Amino acid sequence: MDTKIVQKNGKSIAIIQSNDILIKDVQSTLDFIATVSYESECYRIALNKEAITEDFFELSTNLAGEILQKFVNYNIRFAVIGDFTCYSSKSLKDFIYESNKGNHIFFVPNENEAVKKLSIN
Repeated sequence: MDTKIVQKNGKSIAIIQSNDILIKDVQSTLDFIATVSYESECYRIALNKEAITEDFFELSTNLAGEILQKFVNYNIRFAVIGDFTCYSSKSLKDFIYESNKGNHIFFVPNENEAVKKLSIN
């Protein structure tokens, strides 16, 4: 897991890049939040899509909702960086669209867009 801290608009944002799957379930999500926020002192986190289990993107598993709720509960603004065009599920596309309209969770194509979204407010 590589961590880079970016400053924008007076906000510290942790950009995490990993070749390993870091978020597999609710417990690994809690561990991830605790580790990153403790080590980086950041409450705005971006993570590459490949570091999240594919089950997350299958909405019927309810895993996405359970995982993202932990970020909201702990007041962590979170962005997932990646290409989401490979998913054909209309419900997932709607979920991503609605998330991007909010203030806590974002699905973005690149690191620059993650920093832009996470540095607002």
